[in-house]
Amino acid sequence: MPVAETAPETAPLPPRRRGRPPKIAGPGGAAARLGRPPLMADPRAEILRQAAQLFAQKGYVESSLNELAAAMNYSKGAIYNYFSSKQEIYDAIIIFTLTGLYETGAKAVNEADPPVERLKQFMMAHARFLADNYDCFVTMLVGFSGMANSGLKDDALALRDAHEGLLRRILQDGVADGSFREVSAAMTGRAVLSLLSWMVRWFKPDGGKSAEEVALEYHDLLVRGLMA
Repeated sequence: MPVAETAPETAPLPPRRRGRPPKIAGPGGAAARLGRPPLMADPRAEILRQAAQLFAQKGYVESSLNELAAAMNYSKGAIYNYFSSKQEIYDAIIIFTLTGLYETGAKAVNEADPPVERLKQFMMAHARFLADNYDCFVTMLVGFSGMANSGLKDDALALRDAHEGLLRRILQDGVADGSFREVSAAMTGRAVLSLLSWMVRWFKPDGGKSAEEVALEYHDLLVRGLMA
């Protein structure tokens, strides 16, 4: 995932800011709008899923709402009942992905101890989320810098920094209790996130080792280098 230049040492999940992102899951108010396709429990989530697949395969610029509508057997007008533009869909995918990544990592870390185990669980959770949301993850990595809504971009930056903050605290705690040697939590954290996130360049969910197995191998290499 993109790496912050000056991520805070601790990064709590921020409150919503201006430009609140469209609701990702659940029927909500949008589900009641006219134009909802029949027999689809959550049209918004399905639009995001199909759009992420299209963007991951063709790129944002080369993809069109006409192609998305055809893939879903929608009319283009039906998509506009849920999202006002292709850019809004793109931004919503990024917020969805970063929110899920942070929440998955936070849950894994909260259920583990000591720092070495927390690091393992964090890395496995990150890799598992990548594999389970592969197309969204590709879209997020490629499109992060191109977000058009400044309020949503602020939210995305805060979510990214919160996720990185989880990792930094693990590394700081490991140094403090003697599990890890003295290292820069910022620099080491960025290296870990680069290893994990850029798996997306070569990892295929349906081939070879699972994402969690790859993360475990990375963890083994890192811990050997971090040992005090």
